Amino acid sequence: MKASGMALARRIVPLLDRVLVEKVVPKKTSAGGILLPESAVSKLNEGTVLAVGPGARSKAGEVIPPSVSAGDTVVLPEYGGAAVEVDGKEMWLFRDEDLLGKVVAE
Repeated sequence: MKASGMALARRIVPLLDRVLVEKVVPKKTSAGGILLPESAVSKLNEGTVLAVGPGARSKAGEVIPPSVSAGDTVVLPEYGGAAVEVDGKEMWLFRDEDLLGKVVAE
């Protein structure tokens, strides 16, 4: 039985300003069903936020809430993050400040 990304996220609770992300896998076939070679598939640095920590603390001790929430699509840096594997599924932990942007629908 396969578990969804959100169910796996319940096992890992990010601390402070950490964000748990599942990277988006690029499509390997075209809209017409033609298999695309690996060189033609663009490298996507996007992911879906699965879980978010409570936020970082300021020097005054106040909690600074993260800028993203579970379910958001974010733009990831090319390098960085900590890889975490749960039940054979790879996820990544990033600091909130390391995320490059949030993808919003128009």
